[in-house]
Parts: sequence; C-alpha cells; structure tokens
Amino acid sequence: MTRELVYFADPMCSWCYGFAPVISAIEQHFRGRLPLRLVMGGLRAGHTRPMRDKDKDYLREAWTRVKAASGQPFDFSFLERGGFVYDTEPACRAVVTMRLRQPSRALAFMERIQSAFYAENRDVTSREVLSDLAAEEGEDREAFAAALLSPEARNETFRDFLTAQEFGVEGFPTLIVGSGRQYALVTSGFRPLDGIPEALERWLASQPEG
Repeated sequence: MTRELVYFADPMCSWCYGFAPVISAIEQHFRGRLPLRLVMGGLRAGHTRPMRDKDKDYLREAWTRVKAASGQPFDFSFLERGGFVYDTEPACRAVVTMRLRQPSRALAFMERIQSAFYAENRDVTSREVLSDLAAEEGEDREAFAAALLSPEARNETFRDFLTAQEFGVEGFPTLIVGSGRQYALVTSGFRPLDGIPEALERWLASQPEG
C-alpha cells in the first residue's frame, strides 16, 4: 500500500492559511517520495446565517493570533462587510474542482484562494470570484466555472467531508501520515515547520516498502 501524507484543511480556515507555507514546504521536501493527498474538511460548509458582530469579534481575535504565530498577512477590512455568510463549501468545492482537473495544482490553488480571502479581501464564497482566481492561475475561466457547478464536483466535495469525519478529524489543519488504515498524527492544529520534515524522514526510514 502506498505511503502518503493526508492533509485535512479548509480554504477559509485561518489556521490553515497560517499553515500554508508549512504544508507547501513539506510537500516540496517529500515530492516524489511521499505523496500528499489533500482532503477538504468543510469547516462551515452550508452555513446560511450572516455574520453577527460577535462572530466578527471572534474572527478578529483569531486572525490576530494566526498573524502573530505565522507571519501571514491579513486584510482586516473584511470584518467591515455587512451580511457576509461564512459558507466554506464553495471554496472547498473550487479546490476539489481543481483537483479533478489538475491534481498537482490543487494545493497551490487552495493557497491562492486563501491569499485572496485573507490578504486581498475577496469574496471566495462567490462562484465568479473563484472562477476569476482559476483564470488567474491559467485555467479556462468558463470551463472552470461550469465544472464548479457539476455534480461530480459537488459529490466529490461531499465525499471529502465524509472522509474527514471517517478519520475522526475534529479541527483544521490536520496532517497524518501512513497507508491503508494505519496512520499516525503529524499535527492537529497549526505548528511551525521546525522538526516536521526530520520527524517524517525518520518515520519514512522506519517503514517497509510496499
């Protein structure tokens, strides 16, 4: 069975945004030796209630902590939006759509969505914005927009959410390593890169091939 890293994340999870440079560095370090499987978690998938003042206060505090811990940039003017519905399903589905079209670019596209949302104050719950972002990454805009609405993309996104539940993932980011039904936890929650590649190298060296 193939040994792999499995990364459970949500594009609209601020701690996942903080972790983005870390997971990118891990993926590059182990490319060709330990493949990364990206699974969307559905942090607030299907959310329908507009954000209240107390929700914005919670986000402001969380984003401040993520910025301090990770150094990632944030545009706090997002919190001035009125009537914003924090539904993470469309952004998750956009990552899945890219994964279906070009699997090797899914992680980078998730990072692009994260930057657009957190650092550029763009509404990544919008199909139009998500299609624009795909076009900025070289995709055919209209083809991507159509794929985003396809039953395949919707079903695959829902399967991702179920996979996260089946693995017992309760928060994001979560990174595990293993094969088959035997997986070990690398991190549950944000942590800096220091020590992770070395620990994974030791794990990889201890595992038999096949």
